[in-house]
Amino acid sequence: MDQIVERGKPADYGQELIRRRARITTSFLSLRGRNILDFGSGNGAQTIELAKRGCRIVACDIDAVDLAVLSDYVTAHKIHNVTPTLYDGVNVPAADATFDAAVSYAVLEHVNDEAHALAEIHRVLKDGAEFLIAVPNKWWIFETHGARLPLLPWNRVPFFSWLPGPIHGRFARARIYTRKGITALLKRNGFEVLRTCYMTAPIDVVKSPALKSFLRKTIFRRDVTGLPVLATEIFVLCRRIST
Repeated sequence: MDQIVERGKPADYGQELIRRRARITTSFLSLRGRNILDFGSGNGAQTIELAKRGCRIVACDIDAVDLAVLSDYVTAHKIHNVTPTLYDGVNVPAADATFDAAVSYAVLEHVNDEAHALAEIHRVLKDGAEFLIAVPNKWWIFETHGARLPLLPWNRVPFFSWLPGPIHGRFARARIYTRKGITALLKRNGFEVLRTCYMTAPIDVVKSPALKSFLRKTIFRRDVTGLPVLATEIFVLCRRIST
């Protein structure tokens, strides 16, 4: 039986997660002057951060309420290089070979059909265009999306994501990936993998300001890490190849 996945909650404006993703993105991908697809943009917090780098971005999402938040933001701040675009969850509303590059952050784990979503991104990219994707990392200590666990109101149980796939899939709210798994999936769907990295946990969820500051200055100081247990997301830079 296929895993039942739930809608995700977009990152909030101003979170360290947004800034950390943006720094990794610009170290992997040239943005200035390019036409970019942000697949699954949510409320556009990440889109706005990337738009500061001088690109044109189509922010594509299935949630009209989130897109309204983004629309209000770009209007209020007189931002002209972001275009909020409603997506029906099946077909990306763009012609073939439209975009110079695409990005997607913590979205693939929520889609109904991974292969179809990747096929649509492949379709709207120009041949040889880059695609940067971030997905949740299985080896982070906590399940980032929580789980449907009976008798446990706190659903971010340590090491739950480390359980075997069938058990995790039964209770998790979204899919989760290993580096080997996501790279294999991308290769099967028309992409050449160029680079990967683990993004160090941004620690936005820590409530204590003092503890949060300490962790960000010490264990979680760098944007990327070689230790999967310190990483919430896997980043993969790949390139569209003809199929």
